[in-house]
Amino acid sequence: MKKLDKKDLRKGWIYWAMYHLSSMSFEKLEAHGFAHSMIPILNKLYKDNPEEYKKALKRHSVFYNTEPQSGSLVNGIVASLEEEKANGKEIDDEMFHSVKTGIMGPIAGIGDSTIQGIIIPILLTIGMGISSNGNPLGVFVYIIGYLAIILSLSYFLYFRGYHLGVNAVDGLIGANSERLRNAFSVLGTLVIGGLAASFVHLTTPLKIPNGDETIELQKTLDGFFPGILSLLAVLFCWYLISKKKYSGTKVLLILVAFSIIGVLLNIF
Repeated sequence: MKKLDKKDLRKGWIYWAMYHLSSMSFEKLEAHGFAHSMIPILNKLYKDNPEEYKKALKRHSVFYNTEPQSGSLVNGIVASLEEEKANGKEIDDEMFHSVKTGIMGPIAGIGDSTIQGIIIPILLTIGMGISSNGNPLGVFVYIIGYLAIILSLSYFLYFRGYHLGVNAVDGLIGANSERLRNAFSVLGTLVIGGLAASFVHLTTPLKIPNGDETIELQKTLDGFFPGILSLLAVLFCWYLISKKKYSGTKVLLILVAFSIIGVLLNIF
């Protein structure tokens, strides 16, 4: 009986963790990275059967795309399926494709919500807080913290997927999965809102003539809605990214242009 050991699985995880985006194309996206991560697995299972080895590489070279870190769960599940197939279980190529395409979407939703919506904003908050006075330690805290969390999560999910096998699919696309993804999305939105409220500060020195006196616009705004300019700045960025589909770099350049114009005109 052919059996994958920890060394084989660890190699498969390393190949995925290090090279999942090394061969990107618009046609197949992460397909080649996925096939590459299966090489240690297939070497062990089909070392005496080169034809099956070639077929396995071909079936894992079709279109594939998900959030790479949480997506390591899929690699573990597929490794488990390949092991079962190598031991004689009737599993056709369509089964592999169905498993991958069926859960890569839910996995991407959960991964994007938790990693980009929760983990990265929290780490950035900590790092920026440390570096707010010029201390470079905040940069290292972010880099080390990010790598430690991401790699640990990816490694755990890979082995969890292998041990659960195809049973993990029910939990990911079942009735509770939608509520789970919505919960992560709401939590991620709360974290980003808290981050914006803590670190986005926009005020105006404008003064409006009123007879012999002048009215400070910022004090007037703070009187009925403190922080309204900061909120409008955040909503403006959200509009450009979500509605106009601008990239982060383009939004940053627009903010720089607004800042320069605002300072020159003494608006900000």
